[in-house]
Parts: sequence; C-alpha cells; structure tokens
Amino acid sequence: MRAGGTKINPHGAAWCFVAPALLAIGVFFFLPVLAALAMSLTDFDIYALADLGNLRFVGLRNYVELLQTPLFWQALGNTFYFVIVGVPLSIAASLGAALLLNARVTGLKALFRTAYFAPVVTSLVAVAVIWRYVLHTRYGMLNYALSWFGIGPIDWLGDPDWAMPAIILFAVWKNFGYNMIILLAGLQSIPRDLYEAADLDGAGTWAAFRWVTWPMLGPTLLMVSILSMSGYFQLFAEPYVMTQGGPVQSTVSVLYFMYEQGFKWWNLGVASAVAFVLFAIMFAITLLQLRVAKGIDA
Repeated sequence: MRAGGTKINPHGAAWCFVAPALLAIGVFFFLPVLAALAMSLTDFDIYALADLGNLRFVGLRNYVELLQTPLFWQALGNTFYFVIVGVPLSIAASLGAALLLNARVTGLKALFRTAYFAPVVTSLVAVAVIWRYVLHTRYGMLNYALSWFGIGPIDWLGDPDWAMPAIILFAVWKNFGYNMIILLAGLQSIPRDLYEAADLDGAGTWAAFRWVTWPMLGPTLLMVSILSMSGYFQLFAEPYVMTQGGPVQSTVSVLYFMYEQGFKWWNLGVASAVAFVLFAIMFAITLLQLRVAKGIDA
C-alpha cells in the first residue's frame, strides 16, 4: 500500500489503529485485574492502607479462610437461588414479551416496546423506593391484590422466606426489557419463508414455534442466557437498596458479602479473593453452557 509515494505496511497501520483501544483495555481492565489478583494474596486491610509496611504476603490463606466462613456459603447459596430462579423467569418474561411484540396482530408496538424497556433505563434507587411501597405489608398494592383471593398479608421484605422471592420479582421486572430487545431482534431476523412453509404444511401456532422459532432463536437464547446468568450472579444493588442483606442475612449475595468485607470491614485482600472465586464460578458455568449448547447442536 502506498500513500503520497510512501509505502505503508498494512499490518503496521492496523496495529496503529487498534493500539489506543488495546492500551485503554490494558490500563483500565487487565492492570486492575492483575492488581486485584495480587491483592487477594495479601492481608491488605485498613492498617496497610495507612502504611504499606503493614502489608504481608499470605498466599492462599484468604481463599482458605473464605471457604471456612459460614456467611460466605450462605451468600453463595442465596446467589445461586437468585440465579436459578431469576434467570429462567427473566428469559421467559423477555421471550413472552418479544413474541407478543413480534405478532402481527399487536398494535402500538413502539409504545409497548418503550414501556417494557423503560424499567431498564430507570434509576434503580428510584424504582426500589416505589417497590418498597408496592411490597409494604399493610399498604402495599401486592398484598391488596392478593387479598381479593383471600390471601392474608405477607411481610415481603421482613420475612426471611419471602425476602429473596420479592427481590427476584423486582429484578425480573427491572431487567427483562433488555433481553426482550435482543430476542425481538432475533425473532425479526427469522425468514418469513420458513413460517409460510410451515403454514403450507399445516403447522399450527405451537408447531411453528416448536420447529421454526425455537431452533432459529437458539443462538440468541444462548447469548441471552449467558448475559443473564453473569448479570444475576452479580446481585448487589437490589438487596443493598431494599433489604441491606436482611432479614437475618437471607438476601446477602456474594457481591454484597464482598462489599462488606472490602468497604465496611476494610479487608480488601479477602474482598479480592471473593471476587476471583465468583469469577471462577461464572467462568465454569459459562463453559458448561457453551458445552451443553454445542452438544445440542451436534
């Protein structure tokens, strides 16, 4: 390649274009990750913040002590509960809304699409305050609606058995619009010819969904499931705003536990270890999802 009589190496030009992005990724992503990994192998705490001379290398001690901490296992169990229940609910709600918006008989699609997506871009703190009123034991709309069916008032945020379901309900409502947009794009990319062929073969609505929509939407569903899983594993804002981890620590998540270790008790070494344990779990489950999806496609 020549420009103004000067020969330009294409590979060198390509590296010049991507170098700023690689530099930014290295400085703002890989460098902090490496620093956190190094910190997880130390006893970095408030004394080390005051004087780095108090910093000591402890190897894997933070990880060992973490695995011996009952509250960490409870937080891990709460997080898995949130993921196992919340992710399927979120994907089901997103898929249902996307199918409705993609149907030919649905009118005012732009209005409904905006209304469904609005919770995603709304401030979590603002909507959490509203949901606290919705879930209020005496004056909440949810308990008022349940009373029509003869169901007594439920202390949604004060009962350890109901606090996590209440947070799951709130999180699904808050986030399903994001996946809905992705699934709607996937639905609209399916060729109409396939539905016309299915119609000619006498396929009904369910058969068309089973043999056309579902397999064609498979890659999109895989991506949505991975994104949802990684997002739900990072549960923090909802319990922080609505329950502060209570009652009786029934809504303490792994990320909330990490926050308390790092910024409440200033055990930054332990907090970094929590972050890498969570990363390892998410990485393993993502690999499992990809392996299962590959096995289904084979």
